[in-house]
Amino acid sequence: MSNAWYYQSMQEFDFICKPQFQTLDSIGYGNNLLIKPEPYSTLDSSSASGSCTIDSPVTESCVTDDLNDFKKRLRQLESVMLSDLYEDTEYGKLLVGNGIVDNGIVDLPDIEIWKEMVEGVPKRDLKEVLIACANAVSNNDSATAQFYISELQQMVSVAGEPIQRLGAYMLEGLVARLSSSGSSICKEPASDELLSYTNTLYEVCPYFKFGYMSANGAIAEAMKDESRVHIIDFQIGQGSQWVPLIQAFAARRGGPPHIRITGFDDSTSARARGGGLNIVGQRLGKLARAYNVPFEFNAASVSVSEVGIQHFRLRPGEALAVNFAFVLHHMADESVSTENHRDRILRLVKSMKPKVVTLVEQESNTNTAAFYPRFLEALDYYNAMFESMDVSLPRDHKKRINVEQHCLAKDVVNIIACEGNERVERHELIGKWKLRFMMAGFTPYPLSSLVNGTIKTLLKKYSDRYRLEERDGALYLGWMNRDLVASCAWK
Repeated sequence: MSNAWYYQSMQEFDFICKPQFQTLDSIGYGNNLLIKPEPYSTLDSSSASGSCTIDSPVTESCVTDDLNDFKKRLRQLESVMLSDLYEDTEYGKLLVGNGIVDNGIVDLPDIEIWKEMVEGVPKRDLKEVLIACANAVSNNDSATAQFYISELQQMVSVAGEPIQRLGAYMLEGLVARLSSSGSSICKEPASDELLSYTNTLYEVCPYFKFGYMSANGAIAEAMKDESRVHIIDFQIGQGSQWVPLIQAFAARRGGPPHIRITGFDDSTSARARGGGLNIVGQRLGKLARAYNVPFEFNAASVSVSEVGIQHFRLRPGEALAVNFAFVLHHMADESVSTENHRDRILRLVKSMKPKVVTLVEQESNTNTAAFYPRFLEALDYYNAMFESMDVSLPRDHKKRINVEQHCLAKDVVNIIACEGNERVERHELIGKWKLRFMMAGFTPYPLSSLVNGTIKTLLKKYSDRYRLEERDGALYLGWMNRDLVASCAWK
């Protein structure tokens, strides 16, 4: 989808394609009827006359033709409203009642166009209004932004179509950006509620399962002959990723290996669990005992920005696997901090000589992009994600509303409203991640074809609009034509 027209200046837009307020008196009629067109035209309405478009160069003839066409439409409108019969001397036509006689042929005007002109409220496309509002915010045009915000408030709905639901949260982000309140706008729900919403998202969409399955497949393949395995997880959350891997190792020919997991945490996960990492360790330990798998858990309650090699408690004889699932994009890089934790962590991990490192990230470009292109990227990305929610939960379902509000809206608002250290949602495309890994000294690790077949079977349970594609050493999960999650492995 081309976004070239979005970058046209609003001043040029208004000058070429937005007629100024006029009365019929100003065109030579004495009825004093004020016609007040919509202050800001949409793309469709701006080119409706066929004489001028956004992409056309500014010429005197273009402006003149547009003005003449508008005058002509005003005369037709007066005829419709007053049902008069008079001769238009400028155009050489007779206006009769609500029709136009031209060489004996009566041409009825488009009633919808007249209704739109009289009401002053043209039909709007929500996505276009969102983009126009973001453009105004980007240009620090507060008056125009407020105009669009008032219009958007009548168009969005948390129980509507995907674009309406996303629009509600993007509008919230735009308002927060204008008021510089992005860092405090999203309040966390109670712990048990957040866990419930996260679990619902995990079940209704395959994004997390895709990431976990693809990463686990690479780890299982790399560790198939190892007797002692150490897994470092930089975002362990509830520990859900490791349940199927422990089960798979339990069924391994020759018996399971000794498994040790080092789990890092964040405050959101801790609140959702209602406690610290010991809860994760107890849960996984209980599962391992049930499957007769030797197991240890190492809780690493330290900020990733402060992590050092001493926190991993490395042991000789252990094959090391490192898992980065939906976590690296939260780490500051060179665009935010001189310390560049994103690359520092990769170099630290490489120094430990891991057998495999797995990466799962959202396939989106919101890290270093300026506000306006970042808004466009978020709009396209999350619109696809919100569309995918519809196949699993009805639009008015309370669970879906809560999941979107507490699991997705916070990310959307952060991307739109925040900058600097306050913006923690900083996604990069897989191509940029590959460069970072290679600069840290990593080489690609081949993905397991067996896992690909398992994931395809999984996707069939959701919708045939999900697609799986492997290219350039990475695995992509997409919704229709939009890549949403990417997975790859390194050594």
